[in-house]
Amino acid sequence: MAQVAMTIAGRVYRVACDEGEEAHLDELAKKVDGQISVMREKFGEMGDQRLTVMAAVTIADELFESNRRVGELEAELSQLKDHVAGALSGREAWIDGVALSLDETASRIEALAQELNGAVRGED
Repeated sequence: MAQVAMTIAGRVYRVACDEGEEAHLDELAKKVDGQISVMREKFGEMGDQRLTVMAAVTIADELFESNRRVGELEAELSQLKDHVAGALSGREAWIDGVALSLDETASRIEALAQELNGAVRGED
């Protein structure tokens, strides 16, 4: 197992993680530390624990909103997929209809050609 030394609110925390996750954990720690700094600037000095809780709640709110938006986008994507599937199905039905019309038209043309051939033979 790997270890990461994270600095949050001026304190260093050693955290174990899987190999290769060090950079990701470091970025997360920077996000938390940055949020605590924003809270400290906004509200002034207050207890570290309170700042940490406020930062955590703010980050949790961002996560909640992101998850909600992902849910909306997934629903929208599902509707678009259904719409495309319906359009493709309608397209296939249209193509089948055109093919049938062309087949019927070809049959009529063939019948007319035979009729004309018969008329020409009859005149000879």
